[in-house]
Amino acid sequence: MAALRVLFLLAGALSAQTLDLVFNQARVMDPLSGLDAIRHVGVRGGRIAVISKTPLEGRRVIDASGLVLAPGFIDLHAHGQDLENQRLQAMDGVTTALELEVGSGDVETWYREREGKRLIHSGVSAGHVPARMRVLKDGGTGFVPSGEGARRAATEEEITAMKRSIERGLQQGGVGVGFGIQYTPAASRWEILEMFRVAARFGAPAFVHIRHMGQTTPDALTAVEEVIAAAAITGIGLHIVHITSSGLGQAPQLLQTIGEARARGLPVTTECYPYNAAMTELQSVMFDPGWQKVLGIDVGSLEWAATGERLTAESFPRLRKQGGMVIMHMIPDNVMRLAVASPGVLIASDGVIQGGKGHPRGAGTFARVLGRFVREQKALSLMDALAKMSLLPAQRLEQYVPEMANKGRLHAGADADLVVFDAARIEDRATFAQPDLASAGVRYLVVGGALVVEESRLNGEARPGRAVRARIQ
Repeated sequence: MAALRVLFLLAGALSAQTLDLVFNQARVMDPLSGLDAIRHVGVRGGRIAVISKTPLEGRRVIDASGLVLAPGFIDLHAHGQDLENQRLQAMDGVTTALELEVGSGDVETWYREREGKRLIHSGVSAGHVPARMRVLKDGGTGFVPSGEGARRAATEEEITAMKRSIERGLQQGGVGVGFGIQYTPAASRWEILEMFRVAARFGAPAFVHIRHMGQTTPDALTAVEEVIAAAAITGIGLHIVHITSSGLGQAPQLLQTIGEARARGLPVTTECYPYNAAMTELQSVMFDPGWQKVLGIDVGSLEWAATGERLTAESFPRLRKQGGMVIMHMIPDNVMRLAVASPGVLIASDGVIQGGKGHPRGAGTFARVLGRFVREQKALSLMDALAKMSLLPAQRLEQYVPEMANKGRLHAGADADLVVFDAARIEDRATFAQPDLASAGVRYLVVGGALVVEESRLNGEARPGRAVRARIQ
């Protein structure tokens, strides 16, 4: 009997040693099961090995008393895909950041260039915008067209070439098809529908910046109807990006329309970021004559991202010719708050920081929701916010990218992509004047089982991030 007891103790000790990382006494919150209780979480081999009611032992044990442990945040709309951006994203609780709106015109190269260099997980879509720019030989200086790619209708031969580009990107594992239709207004509805048809052949979802903004004619509702119709015709999943900056004052009607489409079984989702300003390239067609009426603002509401200066009638044409990022202070506060709190609306940053300049959403989106909208304003519950940041984005993708079924949730066997934060102190610190200030309150971040943030300090040398990629065909 004594010998059996010794064997039992040795087996228990060996089992404990096989846990690479343990968080004890955490408030574990899982949006899928609804679990919200003090638990102890053990990680082994990049996955959650156990969630226990009793404390665990392992190679590294962290006391997480008073902290929330949740699935790491998944950002479906992150233009910033280099280490400068990933460092800020990690401090904001993000474990996966994907470029799905604009996407890439060379998916294979995009993934190859980032292999072994990721702080967090990343992935990209096959993009209609870059395909159109290449096929129509647009010489624009930015990531959206400002010449032929925006302003000229495509021939049937050119549409065929774009379709081949999208098909090639999906064969190379692109995470869906990205569209920026407002930036390509000369693209006919037939051209867009043809790209949806390519996505349908692969079963890939579409991530769409709609054709029109606001309440001018044609309005944002017309644009939403266009892509819902295209999705219904082709049978693919549809995700409409940044519903607030596209809808502006019409956003409540857009949210209602999307909700009604979902109630009838159409797989349509949308997202928002928690700021009342947008950002884009000043040289884009968005600022063609008549933009003031469409956006509902004047030149004084535009801020040059590189310097923070407000534009004037004199500086606008000069800076537009130069080209660069401009911040548009135009989203009504009530619209922004409504979208953040609306059930089923995902949180996504639309962020990019370049040389410390840009929009604060690139650094503070997720902490801002948790600090301002959950803790301070009580606009939504903590569990609902976590679902919008982790589970719902994973579910949007998992049918096409099966590995996403292991993210955004907490159970044995799920990926060990975890955020551990202080719910009483988490907050965004980035401002329009200093957009690259890292968020505060994320105490630990685990990416693929590896600690990327530890005791609120970033391990900038870690590279545990992996490619999020659909099946290569």
